[in-house]
Amino acid sequence: MASIFTKIVNGEIPSYKILEDENYYAFLDVFPLVKGHTLVIPKKEIDYLFDMEDELLAGMMVFAKKVAKAVGAAIECKRVGVTVIGLEVPHAHIHLIPMSKEKDISFTNPKLKLSEEEFKEIASAIKAKL
Repeated sequence: MASIFTKIVNGEIPSYKILEDENYYAFLDVFPLVKGHTLVIPKKEIDYLFDMEDELLAGMMVFAKKVAKAVGAAIECKRVGVTVIGLEVPHAHIHLIPMSKEKDISFTNPKLKLSEEEFKEIASAIKAKL
């Protein structure tokens, strides 16, 4: 059975897409820690980040760098943090999280509840910086 992320890539589940190419897909986390919290995934469904082929993993980091720079330009923050948790969905992914203090990237923090309009505005602001 396909992961929720594969269903997003295939357009079966809607997402707030930030950027896509032939190998990777970036979209807003719908349970964000902060505004601009973005997920980057390989389109190929691989459960664990470190099971990815070297070339695919390296390419994902370069893709994520482009997305992170746009996130940082669109969302007020000191930098964009990167974290890998990877237990909640069986599809390799990294979190790009705008942060002004280390506590901003703690997954014990309550998740934001944003409206569809807020998600669309955030996605639009980030895409405008690509």
